Amino acid sequence: MEAIETTETIETDAGTARVTWHRAEKPRLVLAVSHGAGGGIEARDLQALASVLPGHGVSVALVEQPWRVGGKKVAPAPKTLDVGWRGLWPAVAKPGLPVVAGGRSAGARVACRTATELGATAVLALSFPLHPPGKPEKSRADELLGAGVPTLVVQGGNDPFGKPEEFPKGSYELIEVPYGDHGFAVPKRASIDQDAALEIVTDGVVGWIASLG
Repeated sequence: MEAIETTETIETDAGTARVTWHRAEKPRLVLAVSHGAGGGIEARDLQALASVLPGHGVSVALVEQPWRVGGKKVAPAPKTLDVGWRGLWPAVAKPGLPVVAGGRSAGARVACRTATELGATAVLALSFPLHPPGKPEKSRADELLGAGVPTLVVQGGNDPFGKPEEFPKGSYELIEVPYGDHGFAVPKRASIDQDAALEIVTDGVVGWIASLG
């Protein structure tokens, strides 16, 4: 059964946001997941999750922040991203189901920063940008460790924003995508192909969501 796809626009204090729904036939949970600072919901991992999760009882809401909807090339400051996320949250919570807050890169940071405040059931952090490339001293670990809800990090083994072994100990779970870069792309010489890399992402998220109860 294919997911039912619909799109809605939501007015926030940061501008107009957009949510593309991939709904499960009988959903038990919503995953609201947003993009990073340099791309949109066409990211391979977001599309893979939107394709797979509805078959497991999870409706996926792909969230586009106002700056992206407005056609800008660069994301605004983190505080503005948080304002946009807060403003669209009622739309993803409207079905009355538990909501997992998610995002890739900058979107993962937003989900972590606002999870407790918004009442998220859990956080899915895809390609969490632990630090700017080449600057491990500028750590954002406090955002991840401060999420306050069950958290899953899915991280490429070769992510310049933070390799799995760089992450601090904490109560979150971490799944490594071998050879993956910040976008989970794997080189041709890798022992796994691109489809297998994305399966690691989707299988890991499906199993983790099931464990949330």
